[in-house]
Amino acid sequence: MSATDPARPTAPGPAQASSAPGGPPFPAERPAVPSRTDGAAHSQPDGPTHPGVEGPALLAADSPGSVPAPRLAASRARGLGPSRTDGSEAAPAGGRQPGDPHLEAGPFDLVVRSRRVVLPGGERALAVAVRDGVIAALLPYDAEASAAERVDLGQVCLLPGLVDSHVHVNEPGRTHWEGFATATRAAAAGGVTTIIDMPLNSLPPTVDVAALAVKRAAAAGKCAVDVGFWGGAIPGNAAELRPLHEAGVYGFKCFLSPSGVEEFPPLDETGLRAAMRELAAFDGLMVVHAEDPALLTDPVGPTYRQFLDSRPGEAERRAVERVIAAARDTGARAHILHVSAAACLEPLEAAQRDGVRVSAETCPHYLTLTAGQVRGPEFKCCPPIRDEGNRDELWQGLAAGVLTCVVSDHSPSTPDLKTPDFATAWGGISSLQVGLPAIWTEARERGHPLTRVTEWMARGPAALAGLPAKGRIAVGADADLVAFDDTAAFTVDAAELRHRNPLTPYHGRTLTGVVGATWLRGRPVTDSTPPFGALL
Repeated sequence: MSATDPARPTAPGPAQASSAPGGPPFPAERPAVPSRTDGAAHSQPDGPTHPGVEGPALLAADSPGSVPAPRLAASRARGLGPSRTDGSEAAPAGGRQPGDPHLEAGPFDLVVRSRRVVLPGGERALAVAVRDGVIAALLPYDAEASAAERVDLGQVCLLPGLVDSHVHVNEPGRTHWEGFATATRAAAAGGVTTIIDMPLNSLPPTVDVAALAVKRAAAAGKCAVDVGFWGGAIPGNAAELRPLHEAGVYGFKCFLSPSGVEEFPPLDETGLRAAMRELAAFDGLMVVHAEDPALLTDPVGPTYRQFLDSRPGEAERRAVERVIAAARDTGARAHILHVSAAACLEPLEAAQRDGVRVSAETCPHYLTLTAGQVRGPEFKCCPPIRDEGNRDELWQGLAAGVLTCVVSDHSPSTPDLKTPDFATAWGGISSLQVGLPAIWTEARERGHPLTRVTEWMARGPAALAGLPAKGRIAVGADADLVAFDDTAAFTVDAAELRHRNPLTPYHGRTLTGVVGATWLRGRPVTDSTPPFGALL
């Protein structure tokens, strides 16, 4: 697959047992008319969730369920960062603010109706009205509304666009592994409308402002969804952290154990605390790959079990405890990336209960796969996929709110690096396009509704990154929307996925849930649309 191949915005429908694309499962009442042409992003502050529409013909922009006027201090008190790193809030198109009477009045650019609009409080039958890339009104399903384009999904769900805050795009420098064109097309096809790119595996790594400029230049004009960037914290770059923050990164990633690439070395205990003291001075966020190198060993052989034994759960727990202690002592915010070991849940829960500003995420592969299902090196990742009992405990931690995000940790490579020897194969899983159906397939079996899935995969990551206009269907939020058939099934064919190299542990698995369409700020992302994603 080349970097210029367009992404398919649909996953396969029931009639396509492979993952060949299917048509949208709903009728468009009128031809599509883009709501914007400049691709600019809108950012609005966080607000109360929508309780449903009862009675009024329209939910006004300053009513409950809308995104309210800026409340930056309150959002920071909850441990969330501002939507822009200079502490300001970006206004929607035309300078309109919530409460502007012109925001909720028709006509609109787009109205999408669904009898199952997924909101934080549950599902509602609504018509979502969009103007200038922003949700302008939430109307009753059958309300009259003048619009350039109208779409009726019927019983197909309407979700907020997902936010994936853990993606390795690898461009520039290792674009043969992945790239902005292919990664963001895969994201759009999987219902992800915003990604945050990790600072390593690209060359140069994003550890200073100059490297951030190189990465932004590489991404310009290629992105099918909106893209933000993490910075990196490595030995010797503490003086670069504030300038990177002011230049727009959403936080800083560090490793406590070797990263796998020599240009991004880990922090020792002294370096971790020095970096976190620096971040505390401007309320920056540290996101941590937490494995204690003292407890990691070289695999004694080529099998998966030997690789798994070399990275025990206790190595994760010990590292998590170190991060918690540093966060408690410095007052900095910390987030634990890709928790795979259920042993981490106890110290995380205790720290959160004590008021330490630490949060954590896990990934689809830890929630849907087990060590006993590993067939080949496409399953290898660090930290590793563990056993079934551990997986069940991670679901319990997610349900209890100890883990607040489910994100892909999409970390692809070329096939030659996925050698049969688990001791030497590249560790990284490719799943950006299939994360939503993978999680939904497992979640529905465990009794979790779509509202929880969107909490974990949209609102949670948006809150982590400080993107309050993302990850929710609310008046004043960006009109990032996904049509999702939660009953249709398909079989994953790696060759049909939109990321660059056709490797994924989900190949051949039958999943439930098909993305039928994706809108980014009210505009459909299709095979024929040029990329118009914004750099955040």
